Amino acid sequence: MEREKKRVGWWGWSGGVVVLLLAMHGPGRAWDGDRIARVDAFVEKERARQRIPGLSVAILQDGEVVLAQGYGLANLEHAVPVHRGTVFQSGSVGKQFTAAAVMLLVEDGKVKLDDPIRRHLPEGPAAWEKITVRHLLTHTAGTTDYPANFDFRRDYTEAELLAQAATIPLAFEPGSEWRYSNLGYVLLGILIGRVSGSFYGELLRTRIFEPLGMKTARIISEAEIVPHRSSGYRLVGGQWQHQEWVAPSLNTTADGSLYLTLDDMIHWERALLKGTLLRPQSLAETWTPVRLTTGKRRPYGFGWRVVELPDGRRRIQHGGSWQGFKSAIVRFVEEKVTVILFANLAQVNPEQLAMEIAGQFDPRLIPREAGQ
Repeated sequence: MEREKKRVGWWGWSGGVVVLLLAMHGPGRAWDGDRIARVDAFVEKERARQRIPGLSVAILQDGEVVLAQGYGLANLEHAVPVHRGTVFQSGSVGKQFTAAAVMLLVEDGKVKLDDPIRRHLPEGPAAWEKITVRHLLTHTAGTTDYPANFDFRRDYTEAELLAQAATIPLAFEPGSEWRYSNLGYVLLGILIGRVSGSFYGELLRTRIFEPLGMKTARIISEAEIVPHRSSGYRLVGGQWQHQEWVAPSLNTTADGSLYLTLDDMIHWERALLKGTLLRPQSLAETWTPVRLTTGKRRPYGFGWRVVELPDGRRRIQHGGSWQGFKSAIVRFVEEKVTVILFANLAQVNPEQLAMEIAGQFDPRLIPREAGQ
C-alpha cells in the first residue's frame, strides 16, 4: 500500500514524499500503524533539530519492509525531495561489501584468511609479513589510517596508494591491538584485484550487486550521470556548504566508495537474512568478534561491528561517513529487525540515530542503561 504525504519543511518548501508501508504477513506480525507514525514524527523532529537536509530510512522485520521512506531534500539548490530510490554515498558501510568479496574469494579457494598479505602484495615492506588477510578485515593489522599529510586532492594509482601505505610504520604488532584502519581496507581492495584479476568494484558488481538485484549499487563516479544522486552537505558557521572535494581516484577505493539506495540495502539485508550469498560458515566468521593475541575480544568482525549485549542479544551494525554523507545499518539479530539510514549532512551520528529510530519502532530493542 502506498500513500502520498504533503510536508512543509522548516526551509519553507512544500512537496510530496512517497511513503511505503507494507503489512507483514503471518500470525502476530501485523505492523502497528501507531509505531510507524511515531517513527515518522521522530525522524521529522530530528531532521529539523539537526538541520539535516535529507534522510532516507527503512525498517525491516524478518526481511519484510515495514517502512521505506524519504524525508526532506536530496539537493538544496534544486529542492529535489528524497525518495526510496535516492542515491547516497555509502561511507564505511561499504566495508561490509569489501569483506563479503574477500569471503567469496575464500570460498573460491583463491585466498585464505590467514595468508600473509605479502603473498598477494609482494612489494609491501618486510613488516607486512606478519599481517594476514584476517588482520586487515578486523582492523588488527596495525596499519592505522591515512597520515595527516595525505593529499586527498591528488589522483593516486593503486600502485601509488600501495607505496604510500608501505611507508607508514605499523602502530602495533599485528593481532595485538585493534585500531580502525581505512588504509587496511584500501589494501584489501588492491588485494582483491590481484587475486581475482579484476578491479574490486567489478567483482562487487558481478558477484554481489547483480546476483542480489542491487540495481543501483555501484562504485562512486562524480563524472558520470547518476540518476537520483543526492548532494552531500556540511554545516560551517551555521550555514550549509557542499561536501569537500576529493580526487576522483580516492572515490574508488575499497574502504567505502559506493553509491547505494534504500532498495539496494533492502536486497542486501534479505540476502544476509536468508544466507543466499555467503555460506553459513562464512557469515558466522564475518560476525564473530575478533580475538587479539592477548586473549581479549574486540566487538568487530569482518566489516561489521558486533555488539554483544549483557542479556545475550546481539546487534550487528556499521556506520559510514564521507563527503557530507552519513549511513548506517543496524541489525537486531534475535528480533530480526533491521534499520537502514542514509543522510546528507556531515554532522549526523548515523548509528545513534538509527538506534533511536529502532527505539521508536519498538522500545524493547534498545536496553535501558543501569540506573535508568
